[in-house]
Amino acid sequence: MKTITLVFGAVYGMLSVILGAFGAHALKKILSVERLESFETGVRYQMYAAFFLLIVGYVLKFETKTENWISWLMIFGTMLFSFSIYGLSMQDYLGANLKFLGPITPLGGLFMILSWGMLIFYFFKNRI
Repeated sequence: MKTITLVFGAVYGMLSVILGAFGAHALKKILSVERLESFETGVRYQMYAAFFLLIVGYVLKFETKTENWISWLMIFGTMLFSFSIYGLSMQDYLGANLKFLGPITPLGGLFMILSWGMLIFYFFKNRI
């Protein structure tokens, strides 16, 4: 699980830089200011998750289910949160109705919040 966590952290970080540059250059010309701001929110939270996963990957030993859930919730939460925002931001440009992604964004955010909460609980329990 440690390797999975670190790999996802590195991949999310790399994709954040790529998508951030893509948004700042290519998408700036084709998206509305509101859609571009939403896209940038997805990129920002994806980078936060990358840092979270990299740090957690080095701090936790992944010997318990709680430790594993901390990572999985952040991995899947980020996927649901950021990637649904990317789809919603691009839907006009793509000419696709992706409104079904709307409820997925807060679900991803909830998973991310739960991951943070479990990490806090873990720290209190283990007095790290």
